[in-house]
Amino acid sequence: MAWSDYAMLAASVALPIAQGFLSASLFGGGDSPWYRSLDKPTWTPPGWAFPVIWINLYIMMGVAAWLVWLQGGFSLQALPLGIYVFQLVLNFLWTPLFFGMHKIDWALAEIVLLWLTLFCTIVVFWPVSKVASILLWPYIVWVSIATCLNWYIFLHNAPTPGADGLAQPLRSSD
Repeated sequence: MAWSDYAMLAASVALPIAQGFLSASLFGGGDSPWYRSLDKPTWTPPGWAFPVIWINLYIMMGVAAWLVWLQGGFSLQALPLGIYVFQLVLNFLWTPLFFGMHKIDWALAEIVLLWLTLFCTIVVFWPVSKVASILLWPYIVWVSIATCLNWYIFLHNAPTPGADGLAQPLRSSD
């Protein structure tokens, strides 16, 4: 492999890591008073798990994109790489919708679109590189969990914050 191939690998891995870091840095995450005030299911992953899981997923995403890129670059793989970039944008947008704007309903609609786009990415990566497609399987599992979590939060929390700025559970927890 040429040096440029390794440079593209580094860029392919750096891109999802950078977008994830930027989104989390700008809009916060699970340690906010608002998020802590939400009624969440008992199966909610612990806070420490999110960055650990995401960094590994971002690395796998980058390697997957690079493996597809190796099969002809952007000129031959415009469709699979274009869909991949679109799902990266959707991945970025969920955090400001959910954590930044507290729009649980919008975030739910957006994460469903992310899931569908990610599924399409996996499908279009398969004929180009089966390994690249398989590398995205843990990502779709994690997005499935996040979608279920978002759905639960949507169902169990009021759509607007109370006077104290915290979410108002729709019913008390048993």
